[in-house]
Amino acid sequence: LTNGTWQASNGPFEHFDGLGETGWSLLAQAVNHWHMPAAELVRPFRVLPDWRLDDLMISFSVPGGGVGPHIDQYDVFIIQGMGSRRWRVGDKLPMRQFCPHPALLHVDPFPPIIDEDLQPGDILYIPPGFPHDGVTHETALNYSVGFRGPNGRDLISSFADYVLENDLGGEHYSDPDLTCREHPGRVEEYELERLRTMMIDMIRQPEDFKQWFGSFVTTPRHELDIAPAEPPYEEEEVVDALLGGEKLSRLSGLRVLHIGDSFFVHSEQLDTTDAEALDALCRYTSLGQEELGSGLQNPAFVSELTRLINQGYWYFEE
Repeated sequence: LTNGTWQASNGPFEHFDGLGETGWSLLAQAVNHWHMPAAELVRPFRVLPDWRLDDLMISFSVPGGGVGPHIDQYDVFIIQGMGSRRWRVGDKLPMRQFCPHPALLHVDPFPPIIDEDLQPGDILYIPPGFPHDGVTHETALNYSVGFRGPNGRDLISSFADYVLENDLGGEHYSDPDLTCREHPGRVEEYELERLRTMMIDMIRQPEDFKQWFGSFVTTPRHELDIAPAEPPYEEEEVVDALLGGEKLSRLSGLRVLHIGDSFFVHSEQLDTTDAEALDALCRYTSLGQEELGSGLQNPAFVSELTRLINQGYWYFEE
């Protein structure tokens, strides 16, 4: 905020010369995908479902810095690192939104229901739809763990793509009981209901719905730091390392989910080679012989695991 005018720029940035000592903030998204010590902040939040996690965002701000009063459509836990920041949170009411800059969406000033100065170690939870505004008192680091749910538009759009990609829904509307009618320009309620049923029936197919959702929900929202293994591991090397006590770490930010009797990694459905071992891949971010159990004696699972390691989705801890 400079002389009452909001400004915003996208990185990457090489220097901060000219920004001054007051009135600016730097935001970095998905830091948990790139910096393992920062990713540890996310670990305590795994008491909540992995599929709802969006990312860890870190903001660095100088006195007077902030992004202005706004509304987010996700659950966020704001952890105060160094410094101090004042947070004001309003009630969830209809509010006018406007753009003071093409990259910013603000709301009008609001009466706070929360008005607190956060100190190092404090955590503030803000649900979706509640207006909030943070202004820095002392140069500060804030860590925001965000959980986002899809909206109906996202779900319908993605499922429609799945239907097209898999050539589903090819059956045409039919009306064998059609009779002559007095008003040809009228669509009857029962016809609307049949059309609605056609669409709903596609969503009601359990296997199709599960396969679509598994792929949809394990597709990353932010770039991952994927580094395929070089040289690639042989299956025997993987087994020997794990039996020798080495541990595997999951690539930070990788989405790995157990849905029904199926398993999904990074938008791909895995062959169910060993349900218990695959479930361990979903449950633990670091695992070894104890967690994988008899899966290490299952050639099909070992082959699958080796492929995932070679793709860079898991790696041996140093």
